[in-house]
Amino acid sequence: MPNWKQILDEIKSVGGTHDIIRRKYLRKLQNLTGRNVIAYYSGWLQKSGSTKGGEIDFGIHDKDKNGLMTCCHKLEREKGLDLLLHTPGGEAAATESLVDYLRSMFDTNIRAIIPQIAMSGGTMIACACGKVLMGKHSNLGPIDPQILGLAAHGVIEEFNKARQEILANEISFRLWQPILAHYHPTLIGECQKAIDWSREMVRDWLITGMFRDDKDASSKADRIVSELADHSLTKSHARHISMRQAKELGLKVFPFDGEGNDKLQEAILSVHHAFILTFDASRAYKIIENHKGIAYVSTIRA
Repeated sequence: MPNWKQILDEIKSVGGTHDIIRRKYLRKLQNLTGRNVIAYYSGWLQKSGSTKGGEIDFGIHDKDKNGLMTCCHKLEREKGLDLLLHTPGGEAAATESLVDYLRSMFDTNIRAIIPQIAMSGGTMIACACGKVLMGKHSNLGPIDPQILGLAAHGVIEEFNKARQEILANEISFRLWQPILAHYHPTLIGECQKAIDWSREMVRDWLITGMFRDDKDASSKADRIVSELADHSLTKSHARHISMRQAKELGLKVFPFDGEGNDKLQEAILSVHHAFILTFDASRAYKIIENHKGIAYVSTIRA
């Protein structure tokens, strides 16, 4: 029988109290589904965007590849992957790279689970999966890209409106001049390229993943991308898309709550609550963790 010190050392080896609880519920979810589980969680809702040490990057970026590599190591790939996503989105290039990596590990045998919110790049990752599991409270978001904090679609719309009004009445140039002065020379081209890139990525992922065995894959992908990427339709990059709306778009979305799903709902939301409580009580602001207790944690510097 281990003594007090040995038990204490064992507790330290697996992490603090919050780590132990999170890992307990990740294991329970894996035991229920029989699939590999990786949670990709950001604490942007719990923490402000800046500290004494500078800005915190809550979004998807290239550093996250190290976390996914760590968590994928030695997983039984034939079991597929359940990827819990809770993120505000992030860099398009990093999103593309993470999807390419996960597909190289699990092909398209990946289910995206949205316990609460996966916006922008998070929605793009979900579209790259074979299925999406959502609850009545879960939300995806538009995939229209942002450039320098501005909606790329919005910049182009405003520029075109200015052009039309100036051509119709030269005097209106005086009104538009201070607005257009804020646009650097290549901004319009960058915005259009970002829009095209976002659309092409998601369209390709839908055709080769979610609809890979569907004879109407191209038309279904076109409709979904058109709806998700059109700023004139979604109105705002922060627009929340419900499970019902995601289904109506044509995505392969399945409920994890409701009748007959009690155990799955409890398992998913227990994991979610454990992560949120960790962000509330610790310096962690992003955690990538698997069901084996392997974790990659980003923390705020003191």
